Amino acid sequence: PALPHFSDFTEMMRALGYPRLISMENFHTPNFMLVSEVLLWLVKRYEPQSDIPGDVDTEQDRVFFIKAVAQFMATKAHIKLNTKKLYQADGHAVKELLKVTSVLYGAMNTQGGERPHLPEEDSSKFKFDLGSKIADLKAARQLASEITSKGAVLYDLLGKEVELREARTESLGRPLEINEAEKVMKIAINSVLEEVQKTKDMLNNVALDETNLEAKIEKRKLELERSQKRLQTLQSVRPAFMDEYEKIEEQLQKQYSTYLEKFRNLTYMEQLLDDHRRTEQEMFE
Repeated sequence: PALPHFSDFTEMMRALGYPRLISMENFHTPNFMLVSEVLLWLVKRYEPQSDIPGDVDTEQDRVFFIKAVAQFMATKAHIKLNTKKLYQADGHAVKELLKVTSVLYGAMNTQGGERPHLPEEDSSKFKFDLGSKIADLKAARQLASEITSKGAVLYDLLGKEVELREARTESLGRPLEINEAEKVMKIAINSVLEEVQKTKDMLNNVALDETNLEAKIEKRKLELERSQKRLQTLQSVRPAFMDEYEKIEEQLQKQYSTYLEKFRNLTYMEQLLDDHRRTEQEMFE
């Protein structure tokens, strides 16, 4: 079947709930910012939890963004997009966008045509809240199991309270033996003295480690100063063949500009050829 017409794209985007009004006049010249915005919106529409970055400030960021969107659509929606045409951000890019909008629009119609008119933020928030409720449900189940086990242990302990009360009363009524208490106190004092000695030994070791670290830091500082002086010396020396490199780089920039101009002309001619063939086909029919 034939692909939908360009005007169908604006109608589909409006039906899907895109917040801005789109006209085909926007795509007569390359408009990458609008194409990237529409792509990111369609990806979020398909999967609100997607983590595709929306940075398109530099050329490298734009290439990475187009590749990420194409890979996402290929793996998640089984939609093959032409990255070259998407990067052109003109009428050819609209043809690629139609592939995604047609799938979403068809899915919306399959569900009966009536859907809750919720903004994208509310939909994603609802899904996020649902996930948090599931996590709360798991935590509640775990707490319930812990309460059950703790209650069983508490019940067993309360059952032993009668015997323990008698033993506790007997222990409290027994007279205190001075010799035994003195022996226990001496043992406790010796234990504390041992801990104090261990702490003193650790402090002495810390002081020794501090001295070693200070010596290492001083050594590293001297090495850093020598490295900085060497770096300054190397920076002051102009590398060999630098002049030739700059000339070649300038020529490369000019060649790249020529390539872009020829590429745009070629694309324009291909579009004219497609229009001419389409006209001939319509006349023939």
